[in-house]
Amino acid sequence: MKDLGKIMQQAQQMQAKMQEAQEKIENIEAEGVAGAGMVKVRLKGKGEMIGVDIDPSLMGDEAEIVEDLIKAAHSDAKKRLDEEMEKAMKEATSGFGGMMPGFKLPF
Repeated sequence: MKDLGKIMQQAQQMQAKMQEAQEKIENIEAEGVAGAGMVKVRLKGKGEMIGVDIDPSLMGDEAEIVEDLIKAAHSDAKKRLDEEMEKAMKEATSGFGGMMPGFKLPF
């Protein structure tokens, strides 16, 4: 029974760390850049776009070009955000790998 109590305690600790990691993820920001810095997009932790900056020199170009650059910048920011989220989750779950033999986390 001592082992079960220890496992339950570790599970509670893991749950608290996961909650903390989710809160950190929501506050992570990433910036994506396209067109040699002419278009920038900022995202928050769950992919929410919080900013777009377009160099004024682009406004003379066709709208389709600007739209494509925004999409490319968003894609770059999302990729960087995913990398930061993965890093935060690994940090949050480090030390729990030996919790239970054969137990695998869903990420």
